[in-house]
Amino acid sequence: MTFQPVVPLAGTAGWAFLNRTLDKQQAAHAGSAPMKRATDHFRANIARAGTAEALVTDRRLLEVALGAFGLEEDINARAFIRKILEEGTTRRDALSSRLADKRYAKLALAFGYGDLGARVGLPGFAEDIIARYEARRFEAAVGEQDGNLRQALNLKPALDDLLHDHSGGDARWFALMGNPPLRKLFETALGLPAAFGKLDIDRQLSTFKERSQSAFGTSDLAELAGEGKRAELTRLFLIRSESAAGGASSPGQIALSLLGNRR
Repeated sequence: MTFQPVVPLAGTAGWAFLNRTLDKQQAAHAGSAPMKRATDHFRANIARAGTAEALVTDRRLLEVALGAFGLEEDINARAFIRKILEEGTTRRDALSSRLADKRYAKLALAFGYGDLGARVGLPGFAEDIIARYEARRFEAAVGEQDGNLRQALNLKPALDDLLHDHSGGDARWFALMGNPPLRKLFETALGLPAAFGKLDIDRQLSTFKERSQSAFGTSDLAELAGEGKRAELTRLFLIRSESAAGGASSPGQIALSLLGNRR
């Protein structure tokens, strides 16, 4: 039976409920029959996928590999994914290096085919990918009921990955701008319009930093990843999302107004 997360409320109330029940719900999701079939197959067979071709040929392995990085929609784009994996990340002309969406580079780096060689047989590799897959699939299950809560769940792991993979303030902001789900969350939380992404990239950078400094007292993504600032960021994202969906007279709009008055 397919597991369905319990999300009885939207917005900040739904987020509070989800956090109170998160460990139990994640465990139930990971133990559901479809998830067990997928992860058991990956655990038993991934070490034998010594080439990118072998990985993309086994659809069940590929499902977990892509799902671990939020790229499950590319399950049928096998030639594209094979090229991403085979070219790796070290060459300047590698496809993953040329794509704005850096999730592909993370996929290629994790599997290593085009860099120093396949990492699929290394100790702990399968469990690391499975843990990512279980977390991302739980987020997706939540997202089927509430897309905003899915984005909120993704915030911590996405920021953790970004800080781990990049050093330097501006480099981290550019990486954030290349991560569609994370970028959308920040744009919403900071009240940036849909056309913002059409501006010059340096103008986008300065605007992100200025808005972040104004809203949270810092433009340092390492500080924003801390528990307190991250909670503020999540709350503002959910309030703005709720107000946009509900109109000016919604509880979210009222809360946003009060929040603004306190700043």
